[in-house]
Amino acid sequence: MDVFLRKSNPAARATGVLAVGVAEGSGKLSGAAQSLDRSTRGAVSAVLATGDFRGKHLETALIYPEGVKAKRVLLVGLGPQKELTPQRVLAAAATAARRARELGAETLAMALHTGATLDPATASAAAEGAVLGHYRHTAYKTDAKPPLDRIELLSPGAATPRLANAVASGELRGEATCLARDLANTPGQDLVPEQLAERAVEIARTVGATAQVLDVPAMERLGMGCVLAVGRGSAHAPRFVVLEAAPTRKPRRGKVPTVVVIGKGVTFDTGGYSLKPREGMSKMKYDMSGAAAVLGLFASLPTLDLPFKLVGLIPSAENMVNSRALKPGDVIRALDGTTIEVTNTDAEGRLLLADALGYAKRYKPDAVVNLATLTGAISIALGRACAGLFTRDDAFAAELTQAGESVGERLWRMPLWDDYLVEMKGDTADLLNSSERREGAACTAAAFLEHFAKGMRWAHLDIASTAWTYADRGEYARGANAFGARLLVKWLEGMAAK
Repeated sequence: MDVFLRKSNPAARATGVLAVGVAEGSGKLSGAAQSLDRSTRGAVSAVLATGDFRGKHLETALIYPEGVKAKRVLLVGLGPQKELTPQRVLAAAATAARRARELGAETLAMALHTGATLDPATASAAAEGAVLGHYRHTAYKTDAKPPLDRIELLSPGAATPRLANAVASGELRGEATCLARDLANTPGQDLVPEQLAERAVEIARTVGATAQVLDVPAMERLGMGCVLAVGRGSAHAPRFVVLEAAPTRKPRRGKVPTVVVIGKGVTFDTGGYSLKPREGMSKMKYDMSGAAAVLGLFASLPTLDLPFKLVGLIPSAENMVNSRALKPGDVIRALDGTTIEVTNTDAEGRLLLADALGYAKRYKPDAVVNLATLTGAISIALGRACAGLFTRDDAFAAELTQAGESVGERLWRMPLWDDYLVEMKGDTADLLNSSERREGAACTAAAFLEHFAKGMRWAHLDIASTAWTYADRGEYARGANAFGARLLVKWLEGMAAK
């Protein structure tokens, strides 16, 4: 499925579904909705007059008016005009694409602009949203509805190179996020650490980045005791993936900065000997959502112009049970030499990140962000409306929060106090991998990670509350959603602009 930019009057476009954006409460139609209303002799105004459709954000109405060449017209609510942002356009485009696919339409034409022209930001958002809304993980389905053949963005003016580039950028970003979703939705049987590493290498090759995969002997030489310990209970050996992308332009002054992003890559998590309950374990294929987000970011690199080096680190393992598996009470040694007593084998993600944070220090990075489906406790604290953000750096927190808000991936800053690390001190070893108390478990996990991030400008995103979508809405489809990939892209875009 491809997204095309076309200059056309909405009413004159022959298509399976014509989606037109309608603003709420303006009292007067504008842009594409106004044009369509004229062509259909007031069909849009008549729908609004019934009160059944008001133009609320993501509200839809399907109509079959005369005066158009499309088989059907889908009115899509954009919300109040004063609140219209590219992110809202993105969600509206996603809603239109999802509905068009549900209807079995082969083609979709969209005109979501409310002004006299289509600007690049709106065009890019609409293209990205169309790809995200169209997404379905169908690799294992025998009765899936077929995808759309094409999606067109209708422009009232000329399809300028600037607009065309914006559409291409939005489409690529959407596809990168969908790639990350596919990875996180893939059953553990078909995506073990070795295969995840192979996919990472493919992505790096496609975007012109480099990739290095460390196997067990390489990790043993480095002293990555944490990654090795988590993975030793599986027949599928762990891997540690290092991705590097050179800057695409020189910084304005000084040395070339380095940014490191780290994604937890547990391809399946049984909990180990601290076995998880049956309920929900089938979803543990998405316990590598942090890694998926990092790979989604790298797949988006052609749309970014970065004056700094970007490094992606993915520690990957299966957390399984056999006679060699990590046991409660075992003591392991991290890359930086810290000893850790394992009190809970289901607190394995932080062990992977401990070695990754230790490895990140060799780059002397200017900023480090790790993403992980780390704790169920973050869902208890925040529900499913946002992910947890942990950092001591106020400016860093503001950057990440703003990036998340702009793409609809909200973060909520959580406390990171010394008190939490006190609970992680051990008697047998330097640290415990899990506090003996359940209270504040997301915060004690973050404090554990901070021990290994000392000396770095670091932030931890606990995305366990947001990485799985339970009902279709806007740009999110049911299943693993690659939360964090678009946030990272937006954050790096903002850093590059500065």
